[in-house]
Amino acid sequence: MTSKIDLYPGQRKTSKAVATIAKGSGRVRINNIPAELVQPEVAKELLLTPLTLVGDQRNKVDINVQVAGGGFMGQAFASAVAISRALTGDVKGDKDPKEHPFPKSVREEIRKKLTEYDRHFLAGDHRQSESKKFGGPGARRRKQKSYR
Repeated sequence: MTSKIDLYPGQRKTSKAVATIAKGSGRVRINNIPAELVQPEVAKELLLTPLTLVGDQRNKVDINVQVAGGGFMGQAFASAVAISRALTGDVKGDKDPKEHPFPKSVREEIRKKLTEYDRHFLAGDHRQSESKKFGGPGARRRKQKSYR
């Protein structure tokens, strides 16, 4: 019988990420690639920020993230949100996760650190780009007119 795994989602613009967490030795993989090899450097720093804030607890778990859609920064932020939710055990419906590697007291401490640094790591960022409308090249810009 397979063990039940909780999935922790994260999203930003059109990027969607799903993280899983298990007891381990501190490996973090983004689309089956070690997180330390992610390029560009700015995206790597952003997605490793929650793990940096956690400190030594990072070396007790393995996190696997699958991310798709959007650009590299959107994917990095979506991955950071998914990793943060996985570390704190945020599951929809305020129920306790099935088999989380951290006890509840440690998860609450991690949640406190993350919200002090940036609340968007747990709440997400709901902003979306505005859709294009007719009569112009973009969402707001229109063709100029002159009456001379």
